[in-house]
Parts: sequence; C-alpha cells; structure tokens
Amino acid sequence: MVVHGKMEIDLEVRAPADKFHDVFSCRPHHISNMSTDKIHGVDLHDGDWGKAGSIISWSYTHDGETKVAKEVIEAIDDEKNSTTFRVVEGDLMKLYKNFVLVVQAAPKEGGGSVVHWTLEYEKLSEEVTEPYSLLQFCVHVSKDMDLHLMEQAQAQA
Repeated sequence: MVVHGKMEIDLEVRAPADKFHDVFSCRPHHISNMSTDKIHGVDLHDGDWGKAGSIISWSYTHDGETKVAKEVIEAIDDEKNSTTFRVVEGDLMKLYKNFVLVVQAAPKEGGGSVVHWTLEYEKLSEEVTEPYSLLQFCVHVSKDMDLHLMEQAQAQA
C-alpha cells in the first residue's frame, strides 16, 4: 500500500529568483492580484508576513471548485530562495494526512530563474489519486506571477 509520495517539477521564468521568492516568502497575500482566477485571497492568521512559524490561509479555485487551505510557513531560506509550507487544515486534509509544498527559485545563467516545486504527501488511503493537477496548478500560478512581475519591472523601467 503506497500512501507516501513526492512529486517535483521545474519551470523556467523570466523573473529574477529573489523577486519570485520574495512574493512567496514575504508577500503571498499579493498572489491574489497576480493570479486572480486561481488565488482569491491569502490571509494571515498568526505571526508576521515573511516569518517562519506564521500561519496563513489560502482561498483558491482548483479543478473548478473553490477550496481553502490553512498552512504553517515551516521554513524560509533567503539564501536558497526557498519557502516551505505545511498544510494543517482545509480541503487537502480530506485526502491527505500530511501535505508539504516547497517552492524554490534558482537564478538562471543569462537571466530569469528556474522555479522548482516539490510536493510531499501522505495519502489517507491508497484510493486517493496522486496530486498531479495540484502540481500543475502550482505551475500555472507561477506563470501568472512571472507575467505580473515582468510587467511590473517593465513599468518601473
């Protein structure tokens, strides 16, 4: 019975790694302005924006359904441009015992960056499907963020 899993994906974006990382680590509440059809809001429940241990909740649309997720920001590594989120409540917890998302942006030679997503999870049962569509959701949100960050940079130039 396989209930533990790990999925990873890389995507190239034009935004600098530090700018991309800054949004996830310190300003996730701005993502709803960058990916309006997917992320509807991000609220701070406990702690401070940009601090490990803080608790945030997401309202989002995934697979045509409005969903919520409450997460603890487990780690922020500014040197590696990495942020780790652990889901503690919400729709994912109906299917998974544990669910951790890690997003890391690495500078790419010649400009831009490579965004690496890792989903680690423990399903409640073997019948729960692998979260492929959630991984694709993360990719689509990343692309929306990249477009927004690049438009913002062009407007400031």
